[in-house]
Formats: sequence, C-alpha cells, structure tokens
Amino acid sequence: MNFTLHIWRQKDRHTPGRIETYPATDVSPDMSFLEMLDVLNERLTHEGKDPVAFEHDCREGICGSCALMVNGMPHGPTRGSTVCQIHMRSFTDGQDIWIEPWRAGAFPVIRDLVTDRSAFDRIVQAGGYISVNTGGAPDGNTILIPKPRQELAMDAATCIGCGACVAACPNTSAMLFVSAKVGHLVNLPQGHSERRERVRSMIAQHDAEGFGHCTNYYECEAACPKEIGVRFIAQLNREYAKACLDVNTRDMVGTGGAG
Repeated sequence: MNFTLHIWRQKDRHTPGRIETYPATDVSPDMSFLEMLDVLNERLTHEGKDPVAFEHDCREGICGSCALMVNGMPHGPTRGSTVCQIHMRSFTDGQDIWIEPWRAGAFPVIRDLVTDRSAFDRIVQAGGYISVNTGGAPDGNTILIPKPRQELAMDAATCIGCGACVAACPNTSAMLFVSAKVGHLVNLPQGHSERRERVRSMIAQHDAEGFGHCTNYYECEAACPKEIGVRFIAQLNREYAKACLDVNTRDMVGTGGAG
C-alpha cells in the first residue's frame, strides 16, 4: 500500500509549526499506524533528517499516550480504538493521511505531534483520589457493593486520560475526563466522604487550566477510545450542584441567614 502523509512539524511550543508531506510506500496492510511512523522515521534518519516526534508506550490501547489527530479524527477512523490499535488496512491504498497533534490551548505542543497533557495530572492532583485510610484489600472486600454500582464505577475507571475528549470538543472541554475521574470514586462507598470537596476542587482546576465548558455536543463520547458515555457528565453536574448547595447552606447558617 502507498500513502501520502501530511504531518505537522513544530520544533517547540514557541516556534510556528507547519505541515510537511512525506511519501509512504510499500506499507504492509498489517502494520499498525505507529509501526508505519517508525518506518518513516528510520528512513528520515538515514537521510540525515529529523525524525517525527510522537508519543507511544504500551502500544496496546492501555496508556493513552499515542494521542494523534488522524484525518481530523482523534485516534483515527476506527471507533473505540487508540492510534496504536489501528492498522493500515483501515485506510485506502493511495490515500492522503493528515496527522496532527491535539489542538487545545491547555495542551501546548512540545514538539511535532507531542503535546503537554500535564493539565490532566493537575486535575487529578486537585482531588481525584481518596485520602482517608480505607484499609487493605481484605478490608475493602468486607464492604458489600451492588454489582450495578460496581460496574458503573468500573466503566468510569476505564478512562486512560488520552485527551481525545478535549481534542474532539469544539470548546476543548475536559468534562468527560473529569466526570470519569469523579464517577469512578463517587460510585463507590470509599469515595463518599470527600465527594463534595473533590468535585469542587477538580472542576476549579479544570477551569484554571483553560479548558472550555461543556455544551452537549457529545463529540467527546464519540471520540473516546474507551467509549465512556456522557451520562457521567450528567452525574458530575448533579454532584457539583449538590456540592455548591452544601457550601451555600453552610455559609447561610454561619451568618445567621438560615436555620
């Protein structure tokens, strides 16, 4: 198979980027997308040119580091897959393929196709954890959790933090990511004691990082490689409303405005 690759090249976040075109010839249809880029980089290296910088780690759809826009779609044309899981047989022989990094102000380009997604780390640090002592595994197993509730929490916990939801959203909102991180804790009893403070802190950090607001385009759900649903955003909105109501009620009681 033969392709024409149009790849975003950018030296660093302070240097303007550009699209450069490269031919990819004799590509096996059984190659993964990242293997195809590996072959391209070998050729560029032999020609004395700079290889294309892109992120990868597990190449099994687990780590979420292979974050690329392929023909305008986060992670490419195959739904429910990361870039590393896509094979070149998903494309048409002779096709032009456009490869770009995530496009979001909160994800500045480091080099070429690599973006800085540490904003997600800071959101998790703001509250995406349980700080109380919940004991060891035997202690956790003594807490009976209904299976539907456990499955709901696990559905949210499948988020790999790749940022496809941000890249797909016209507002570059990270609400699906935040809702998944909140959802996998709030749906388990171990996460209840800090649920109000957690949701307030994580949304405040989300806004501070420069992500946009959710306006229900549902593009995040369509682009998510783990197919996490927007129902978690609805749950996040309910949790946030309750958390803000609790704060307002305490303020009124403290000033003599209620009670």
